[in-house]
Amino acid sequence: MVVNFIDMLQKAKKEHYAVPHFNINNLEWAKYVLEECNEKNVPVILGVSEGAAKYMGGFDTIYGMVTGLIKDLDIKIPVCLHVDHGQSFDTCKKAIDAGFKSVMIDASKHPLKENIEITKKVVEYAHKRGVSVEAEVGHIGGTEDNITNTSNNATLEDCLEIYNGAEIDALAPALGSVHGIYKGEPNLDFETMKKIDDTLPIPLVLHGGSGIDEEKIQKAISCGISKININTELQQAWTKGVREKLDSDKEVYDPRKVIGAGEKNLKEMVDYKLSIFNTRL
Repeated sequence: MVVNFIDMLQKAKKEHYAVPHFNINNLEWAKYVLEECNEKNVPVILGVSEGAAKYMGGFDTIYGMVTGLIKDLDIKIPVCLHVDHGQSFDTCKKAIDAGFKSVMIDASKHPLKENIEITKKVVEYAHKRGVSVEAEVGHIGGTEDNITNTSNNATLEDCLEIYNGAEIDALAPALGSVHGIYKGEPNLDFETMKKIDDTLPIPLVLHGGSGIDEEKIQKAISCGISKININTELQQAWTKGVREKLDSDKEVYDPRKVIGAGEKNLKEMVDYKLSIFNTRL
């Protein structure tokens, strides 16, 4: 059964571990992640970006695929199907109407007041339907950003304002992480992270979790991070396996064998992340 993230993240916040958010990009990735997390008996959040949703056919298709896998694979763990970086109310509404139980509305590109207004509209629609909502404050950049630039980082005051104004269930404050591959060392603002955690009753989310070393991950969890998003490292691990298969077997043409060549690497990466997140039921 697909659930929202409220219970799993509140438990993680209380017991000081992180629930993994693994982005999925096709049926195989969803299957591999579900199988590995089910085997390790840990909850999981399957993240779907707008780009991935478009690639896979749409939110209805993805909901049917994931719920079908949960049934056919006899998945027993809590599974949250979540929109990652929904850019508008309409995107979040489409996902909710399709059956998603969790959405992230990312209106962080707007001024804070407008961010709160957009987020509140999503929250009002979502909460009536039992759907959890994550928001973002500050700007979590991409690989083009200078990771030592803190000008777009969240402040405690802004985090309080969006929490009080929109009644969100989780918050992703921009505190030095970036999406994609890091150019240099991640420069996370743990001091502000801890202050936000001590002040807000809701779980905090770390985006751009790929490429952050174990020590910083553990420190982030100790400072209140209860959900960590991983995408790039899954892409790298899976692609490495597929590339090795294509390089070693020039005659292969069956797409199942090509795509499946990334299974071992991807599952190993999932298992590694679970071990450093200390995830548990």
